[in-house]
Amino acid sequence: MSVRRWGAGAGAVAVLVATGVWVMWPAGVDARLWGEVRPVIEARLVAESQGTGYGETVPALKAKWFCRARALDLEENGDRIRAGVDTFCVEYGVRDGALVECGGSRFPQVVRLKRDTDGDYRVVSREEPPDGEGYAEWEESRFSFFAESEIGTDSGTSAALESAARAHFALPAGTPVKDC
Repeated sequence: MSVRRWGAGAGAVAVLVATGVWVMWPAGVDARLWGEVRPVIEARLVAESQGTGYGETVPALKAKWFCRARALDLEENGDRIRAGVDTFCVEYGVRDGALVECGGSRFPQVVRLKRDTDGDYRVVSREEPPDGEGYAEWEESRFSFFAESEIGTDSGTSAALESAARAHFALPAGTPVKDC
């Protein structure tokens, strides 16, 4: 077979693969919209985490929850927004000048928001996967293949939460993180 035929065949395969990836790849997340709804989602995560950690039972720790959400899917339909997010929350406190990690959770969620007439957003519902059996099926039914493959892959989230906790507790940047 000639080089010319191999080249044409390889080019055709490349075009087909690129087209398939383009069709299956999720639409980009609207950065403007995510910038508006992210603080609302993260505030809701913090509010719902309060009262669930060990650190809060030890007043001397001054424990506080810190949460981050990362958009996997974001759809806007009029004044309604559906956000498929990967969430990570950690409870931090302070003991003897060290930052202590007292608990945490990481899981995907589907958060539905509504834009009010004043332009502010509010969470109207939130879904999370069941513990144990049904977890994988829940993810598959609520996220695209590519979004599902991104769940739990954000390695920078821990560092961002630790940094926010250090700032909150007025600790130096190099303060070590210890177990609660």
